[in-house]
Amino acid sequence: MALFSLLVAIMVERLKLLPDALQLDNGLRWYQQQLFAGTLLQSAVGVLLALLLPAVSVAVLLWVCGDWLFGLPTLLVWVAFATVCFSHQHQRAVFKHYMQAACRGDTEACYLYARELDCSACLSAVSEKALGASVGQMAAWINYRYYAAVALFLILFGPVGVVLYCTVRFFAEERKRQNAPWPLLPELLYLLDWLPVRLVALGYVFCGQFSSGFGRWRELALDWRCKPRKIITQVAMAAEVMPEDNNAPVCVRSTLALLALSKRNFVLLLTLLSLLTIFGLVR
Repeated sequence: MALFSLLVAIMVERLKLLPDALQLDNGLRWYQQQLFAGTLLQSAVGVLLALLLPAVSVAVLLWVCGDWLFGLPTLLVWVAFATVCFSHQHQRAVFKHYMQAACRGDTEACYLYARELDCSACLSAVSEKALGASVGQMAAWINYRYYAAVALFLILFGPVGVVLYCTVRFFAEERKRQNAPWPLLPELLYLLDWLPVRLVALGYVFCGQFSSGFGRWRELALDWRCKPRKIITQVAMAAEVMPEDNNAPVCVRSTLALLALSKRNFVLLLTLLSLLTIFGLVR
C-alpha cells in the first residue's frame, strides 16, 4: 500500500495534476487562519492542538474506513494523503525560474529566485560559482524536507505520520517566516528529523563518493546535536564531485550535480521500498 501510494503521488506531482487549491501548504494556511489565528499559537497547548488535530482526524478517518469493500476506502485515503503531502508546485516553479534565469545569463534574477527558493537560509554567495554551490545545497535540503522525509514518514507511519510531519514542518516554517513567538515547533521538528535526516544522508554516501561521503557522514551523524540541514548539505557536498568544465552556466553546475545526487538517492529509496514490500516487511 505504501509503495503504490507513493508511486501515484510521484506521478501526480510530476504531471502537476493537483490544483493549487489542493496544495498542502495552502490547505494548512487556511486551517491555521480559520482555527488558530490570533494568540492561540502562543501557548504550548495551542501549538500541540494545532499540530495533532489533522493527524488525529486522519487516524479517525482510517478507523472509520476499516476493511470496508476489501480495504478500497483505506487505499484511497493512503493515496489521497500521499498525493497531497507530496505535491509542492511552488518550490518546483521557483527552481524552474532560477534555472531559466541562469540559462539566459540573468545573474540578478538568479539571486532573487535563490532567496525565494528557501526563505529560511541566509544567502551569502558573492560569486556565480558560490551561488551555484549554495543553491545546490538548497536543492539537496529541499529534496529532503519536501520529498525524502515525506516518503520515509509515509512508509514508516502511514498517512497519520506523514500528515503530522507535514503539519509540524508547515507551522515551523510559518513561525520563522512571520517571526512569531510560537513555542515547541523548532524542537519538535528537530526530533522528527533526527533519524530520517541521517538515513537520507547515508543514502547520499551510497549514491556518490563513498570514501569521502562516509567519513563526513560518520562525523556529523554521530553528533546527536548536529542540525539536520548541516548533515544533508555537508554530506551531499562531500559525496558528490563538483564539475568544473561543462556547457552549463557556472551558477548551475554545482546545483545540477547535487540535484542529480538527490535524484539518485530517491531512486535508491524507492528500490529499497520495493524490496521491503516484496518480502512483506512493509505493508
